[in-house]
Amino acid sequence: MIHTAFIGVGSNLDSPKENCAEAIQRISKLSDCCFLSQSFFYQTAPLGDTDQEWFVNAALQIETDLDPVQLLEALIDVEQAMGRTFRRKWGPREIDLDLLFFDDLILQSELLQIPHPELHKRRFVLEPLNDLAPDWIHPELRQSIQELLKALPPGQEALRMD
Repeated sequence: MIHTAFIGVGSNLDSPKENCAEAIQRISKLSDCCFLSQSFFYQTAPLGDTDQEWFVNAALQIETDLDPVQLLEALIDVEQAMGRTFRRKWGPREIDLDLLFFDDLILQSELLQIPHPELHKRRFVLEPLNDLAPDWIHPELRQSIQELLKALPPGQEALRMD
């Protein structure tokens, strides 16, 4: 069975835009995934731990016949191959890949939560998703990406890059 998935991509170490582009390229070459589209890149202010460099973020849409856990494992493999080191929560990172949506699945487990539990609060996730699928409906909140983006309070910065 073919599934549609959306993946968030982010980096703020070394060459963040190049790191994001490399991760997208690696995901597009996964044997069980078909790359559909990618958002623009955005320069975004860090949340939580704000004493660090700004991030570059993007999102991509794929089709896959992997199940959600298999896809998560593939994304972790890409992160590890790119040298991701876990330092601290909300801290700097070489690459960060998040499984945002998987069809209209709602999944709550110790390993994985789908939809990503914080995506509706984060401009750095919603802006790129809005490039790809403004009418995509969040299966729990029953609002489109476009509606979620409009509902965000002011304060988070996300600047589209050329």
